[in-house]
Amino acid sequence: MTTHQASRRRFLAGLGAAGTAALLSGCVTSTSSGKSSSEGAVTLQSNLSAPQAKAAMEDLVAAYASTGADRVSLNTVAAETFRTQLPTYLTSANPPDVYTWYPGSVANAYADKDLLLGLDDIWAASPDLKRYPKALHSLCTAKSGKKVFVPTTYYWWGMFYRKSNFAKWGVSEPTTWDEFLDLCDKLKSRGVDPIGLGAGGNTAWVASAWFDYLNIRVNGADYHRRLLAGEHRFDDPEVRKVFDRWREVLPYFDPDGTAVAFQDATTALLNGRSGMMLIGTFFADAAPKDALDDIDFFRFPVVDPKIPLAEEAPTDGYFASARTGHHDEVSELLRYLATPEAQEIYLKGSSGTALPCHPDAKDTGTALVKKGRRHVEQAAEITQFFNRDSSDALQPTADTALTRFLAEPKSVGSILGDWQRDAEKIWRA
Repeated sequence: MTTHQASRRRFLAGLGAAGTAALLSGCVTSTSSGKSSSEGAVTLQSNLSAPQAKAAMEDLVAAYASTGADRVSLNTVAAETFRTQLPTYLTSANPPDVYTWYPGSVANAYADKDLLLGLDDIWAASPDLKRYPKALHSLCTAKSGKKVFVPTTYYWWGMFYRKSNFAKWGVSEPTTWDEFLDLCDKLKSRGVDPIGLGAGGNTAWVASAWFDYLNIRVNGADYHRRLLAGEHRFDDPEVRKVFDRWREVLPYFDPDGTAVAFQDATTALLNGRSGMMLIGTFFADAAPKDALDDIDFFRFPVVDPKIPLAEEAPTDGYFASARTGHHDEVSELLRYLATPEAQEIYLKGSSGTALPCHPDAKDTGTALVKKGRRHVEQAAEITQFFNRDSSDALQPTADTALTRFLAEPKSVGSILGDWQRDAEKIWRA
């Protein structure tokens, strides 16, 4: 077995799981279900604020209540508000009990500060979690050796488009970088903005997908991970090559790409004003159900065939506050969320474009999901996403650098120098 086969197999043996990180906007809401506990409800703080994802979470809480379990209060918070407020939630005197969020380096950053509840007892006692593959066990383990996360779903990123639009325009999926540039030329000649972005408003992080993919295509997944860990520099010549490639496609981007949020860019894609968009499947939670059958994707084109094929397939799930006053109730809830039944309820209620972590849980079985599963399985390496492979704290440095690059592509040298300086402050903190 080659190193790359082993890397893929390690993921398929468990790195899986990242359901709909539906980083969408929405107002704060609260619903409660189940029977009352003498100590009050377990609070479940959710960033899944897209209408379908929010409704799916409500279905999940209702199903949990129907088991006769203790009461759970679901608080749904706009995703970007959730992201910025998460450190405050976790350090408050009376924090929410359980949170939707990310495993790996993100969870570890909070675990390092003793803010997350250790879940070793849950992993040891749950017959469902015992069956999760080894890679997921590893992903959910902090540097301390303690389990701190329960994964439930995973999803993939790709170049999404509408099949009917590609047919109307007489174009097809590319596989190589040159074919991709040719596709962009054809779309532009038809009066269509070839590439939607949606890195405006509070979703500047979407631009990181372009950096991630170009870096793993040009320099490889191992270099990418080491860069985000501070073992390489953002002003290295290798990183400059990433931006050289990016500049080749900048003329094809929607000129409003940094002015509108990705939800608006999704609308432009569905309406045919743009041709394609690099995004995660969570965007489908904002799409009309009747449009899902017309949505397809292709993998981000290969730039260098000698670089092992890597794909972004982030994992989602839950962690809990170390300060919870409902340890037993939290444990019971997390064990339920790890079951195939719970994961299927969520997938059924949402857009259904994610994949479940539990080996026995069924996905929705649509053509898109089947293609997505093959897409992930064919990868030699799996990455998560910029902040997930680094930290929530490093994400704003990427947002600043990348949106500046999109506005000033000739200033790459100073942009990368500033990015390295800002990143060093985070790494030293």
